[in-house]
Amino acid sequence: MENIAAVDLVDSENYKNASRQKNKLDEMTLVLFGATGDLAQRKLFPALYNLYLDGKLPNAISIIGLGRTNYSNRVFQMNVETSLREFSRRPVQPENVEEFVSKFRYCVLDVFNEASYSGLLELIQSREQEMGIAENRLFYLSVAPNLVEIITANLQASKISETKGWKRLIVEKPFGTDLQTARELNEKLSKAFNEEEIYRIDHYLGKPMVQNLETLKFANPILELLWNHDQIANVQITASETVGIEKRAGYYDQAGAIRDMAQNHLLQLLMMTALDIPVNLTAKEVQQEKREIVEALRPILKEEASKHIIRGQYTAGEVLGKPVIGYQEEPGVIEESKNDTYFAARLYIETSAWRNIPFYIRTGKRLEQKSTRIVIEFKNKWKDNPAFKDEGINPNLLIFEINPNESVSLLVNLKNPSTEKYEPTNITFSVNSNIQPESYELLLSDALEGDKTFFAHWKEVELSWAWIQPVLEAFQEDALPLHPYSAGSSGPEAADRLLEKDGFCWW
Repeated sequence: MENIAAVDLVDSENYKNASRQKNKLDEMTLVLFGATGDLAQRKLFPALYNLYLDGKLPNAISIIGLGRTNYSNRVFQMNVETSLREFSRRPVQPENVEEFVSKFRYCVLDVFNEASYSGLLELIQSREQEMGIAENRLFYLSVAPNLVEIITANLQASKISETKGWKRLIVEKPFGTDLQTARELNEKLSKAFNEEEIYRIDHYLGKPMVQNLETLKFANPILELLWNHDQIANVQITASETVGIEKRAGYYDQAGAIRDMAQNHLLQLLMMTALDIPVNLTAKEVQQEKREIVEALRPILKEEASKHIIRGQYTAGEVLGKPVIGYQEEPGVIEESKNDTYFAARLYIETSAWRNIPFYIRTGKRLEQKSTRIVIEFKNKWKDNPAFKDEGINPNLLIFEINPNESVSLLVNLKNPSTEKYEPTNITFSVNSNIQPESYELLLSDALEGDKTFFAHWKEVELSWAWIQPVLEAFQEDALPLHPYSAGSSGPEAADRLLEKDGFCWW
């Protein structure tokens, strides 16, 4: 395919929805559990620094990092600075980095010991008094899933979460491992925080292209005209990875692709794609629209799961020119594991707008390329016309590339004068990804403002688990075959047949 056009969609860092009104940020305390962990080093500290450079932190903010290692404040601040130099998307600026890291303090904490929280409360209060900060407290739990319940319980017992101002809790996925555990976790979280105070992070919702799906339609009338449900044949959502499980066998061999990616990331992308709403709806209204979409998903019965679901596991192969081992040979994976590293499904949304239009979702590890994209395939009226059978006419596609690059492409058919046949050609509108904020910048900025538009509401999580639960049960009862696929391929052949039965193919 020839790329005949590449122009900037947006050439500034103000890529977020320009119509959203920004309020003056409240002074606050940010309490970061897991401040010595990998996520904090790679994502959270750089995100906070880039928000600081953009003037998107409160004028008065106290950031308290928690961990088990016994650090002094200065050593912790030096570690923060080191992470910025290694992982920040923009270079560290010597003239202001000292001021930025001075906002950080460190506290050793045993999350299981309720008495340990008294020292944290004392530090929070002393910093609030010293800096004249109101009791607005944001708690970020960058910790293992099994620690979430004990931490929130101890925050309540120690009265740290009882404030005269507002309080907010940011929680990373996974939100349970099935419908029952998700409900149990939510019940325990709700004892210390109400739903309006809980911010469930799905970092796919922080990706600029995802956040701007609706904005792109309304700011570009040509895209809104193309988004005609009567003309759409199907929608495909892909999140493919070239990497294996790396050092996550302990988690991944229990979760699999269905829990790690499908129940959260892919269904969230489905909700965002299916939204068809005015651009300036409030966060509550957007969340309500999303809930209605996932609630309208046609149920997949356990006994019929094999008709709509494909699961797979990678075997040895070659990825990006390098030989790699199969999943069952990965360190930490149990012998003859039947865990899925690939998941594909056909879904239908039973609403007037999307009824009978199939949505296909897929995700997998050790595939041939890294790509997160949404493809809208339009109906091809020449498909069954004998006169155009050999003309090479392909269906038009509208492609939203989310990762690793950001772009919007329109696939059209142009006739090649030398062959007199049509050839598919991409017209691409690209985004300069190097200057765009990263997911955690956008999501942290929203949490600081109290904007929940791009955070998962509990009902979305519950309904997603309710839809996926029969599929999990089919997995557990071996009612679905586990298809092998070679590392470096596009996935199991059975996934291709899933679409071929409907007259389509994966793009």
